[in-house]
Amino acid sequence: MKQKLNEQITLVASVVKWSCYASIVGVLVGLGTTVFLRALSWTSGQCERVPNSYLYLPLALLASSLLVQWLAPDAAGHGTEKVIEAVHKRMGRIPLAVVPVKLVATVITLAGGGSAGKEGPCAQIGAGLASGFGRLLRLEPLDQRKLVICGISAGFATVFGTPIAGALFGIEVLVLGQMLYDVLFPSFVAGIVGYHVATQLGVQYSYQVGRVIPELTSRSFAEMLLLGIWCGLVALLLIEAMKVIHKLFDNLPWHRSMNALLGGCILVLIGALVSKRYLGLGLETIDAGLRGEVLPVGAFLWKGLATAITLGCGGSGGVVTPIFFIGTAAGNLFAQLLSEPYVATFSAIGMVALLAGAANTPIAASVMAMELFGPAIAPHAAVACMVSFLIVGYRSIYPSQVLGIQKSASLKVATGKPVGEVEVAVVSHREKSLIGFMAMALRLVKKRER
Repeated sequence: MKQKLNEQITLVASVVKWSCYASIVGVLVGLGTTVFLRALSWTSGQCERVPNSYLYLPLALLASSLLVQWLAPDAAGHGTEKVIEAVHKRMGRIPLAVVPVKLVATVITLAGGGSAGKEGPCAQIGAGLASGFGRLLRLEPLDQRKLVICGISAGFATVFGTPIAGALFGIEVLVLGQMLYDVLFPSFVAGIVGYHVATQLGVQYSYQVGRVIPELTSRSFAEMLLLGIWCGLVALLLIEAMKVIHKLFDNLPWHRSMNALLGGCILVLIGALVSKRYLGLGLETIDAGLRGEVLPVGAFLWKGLATAITLGCGGSGGVVTPIFFIGTAAGNLFAQLLSEPYVATFSAIGMVALLAGAANTPIAASVMAMELFGPAIAPHAAVACMVSFLIVGYRSIYPSQVLGIQKSASLKVATGKPVGEVEVAVVSHREKSLIGFMAMALRLVKKRER
């Protein structure tokens, strides 16, 4: 009896402890996110007053790149990747200097017209603040790591206004195919508190619940399967484009600062010759697609290219907002090809399905669909998200993401390694492969014909 009582007291004490720790992290991240979003809004507003401000994009990318190189190299790229690496390799220890540097560098990149997102900085700001708070308390390494994961979750929750999906994303994105249940409760607390603090400080979020959802039929189910395959292939294209363009810039025979100038010039050409809609956050295009407006056929390709160039040449920012743009455009195009009347719904499902594939986070993406668009979209979004997740295979927009499962018994991989280091081998069991199954079916058909 005494042992059971001690067990319950210990569990209650643990809940109280992590409620307090996670709440403090949520408050810190809510404040940090609010400062970042307001700075971004003010700076972007000032740049909009300047005619053709995107022409100054090369200088903006140069300033952002030099700022990161000189003051905080860990703030490079799209933020979330560095945080995942810190969680797996350094037990979540992140220099506090990353927080202001990432904030300023991302504001410069986005306000100047760079194609990036705002979630990476918020995740890195959240993780950096949580890491600093953990060092202040002199926590054990495992508790320090849990606190940083709470900061990641709170960062995603507060930047998109999705406290549950944000918390899930923070723990699902670390390991492909596994959820860190020991951090689930504090991540929820940090995400909810961070979201509440941000809303109380005036941060506003956009929700689009009142849309028409098609009835769940055999036809709509088949369409969701096809949409999931389509979004998985687009996600795969984005991942490979990011990798190739980043490598091309790294191999150029001059100083990195010249990469920023070159990348900025290419983006200026895209804005001048194609459309300025592919520069910056692109929120207007996302909103247009979610309202059911028809988007340009090549929108997802141009946005993917602009994002890969921005982050590959030295710009600072996240990658999820561009993923939302690309997914919305991909779903929109899919609806056009099928002559579907539910263009807005397909755009919305494409948005979350591409996130599920590119980041390997199908559960968080499915929950995000419900938080943003209402519960009626759940069965459609869940199918598309899971299919997209499977189609991408063992690739990720975050190469430091650790592989936790095998997506197919016919593809032999070693788990426990970063996705960027995984080598895939096809198992030579014919009964486990689609080709073997098709060959067997063909033989049966020939026997019947005889």
